[in-house]
Amino acid sequence: MALNFAQKEAIVAEVAEVAKSAYSAIAAEYRGLTVEQLTKLRVEARKAGVYVRVVKNTLAKRALEDTDFACMRDGLTGPMILAFSQDDPGSVARVLEPFAKEHDKFQVRIIALGGKLLAPTEIGNLAKMPTYDQAISLLMATMKAPVQKLAATLNEVPGKLVRTVAAIRDAKEAA
Repeated sequence: MALNFAQKEAIVAEVAEVAKSAYSAIAAEYRGLTVEQLTKLRVEARKAGVYVRVVKNTLAKRALEDTDFACMRDGLTGPMILAFSQDDPGSVARVLEPFAKEHDKFQVRIIALGGKLLAPTEIGNLAKMPTYDQAISLLMATMKAPVQKLAATLNEVPGKLVRTVAAIRDAKEAA
């Protein structure tokens, strides 16, 4: 069923709005997958806060024009599914990487992060990126470590004194 001009405008506006607030994007070829398999992918993506949409390439190119993902334009050929990460940069890769391993016909073609293209083989590295909460936790642990070591070092001085006095006491009691 052909789309009229208003429907095309709505699709372009929707994808452009999502792309403007997204952290990363992946375009993958889905030729040969069944409807059930794509539905399963969409359910997993929805749970992870990932926007997934099958869009005609001409409409996708138009939607990505004024966003960080304009670099993806040249690679949009053939039947592509677009996925945008809304919560953190790695969430889209954490959804699509296991799906691609399960389904040989699903092939990642383009990965964009912060306006730069990555090789499709980099999906594993993108999936390993920490979430916001994990990154804050790592930062706090890094900031806490020097203070904790200083406190342990300062605490060692009176501790050593107490152990020395205790050893002298034990030696006098034994004599």
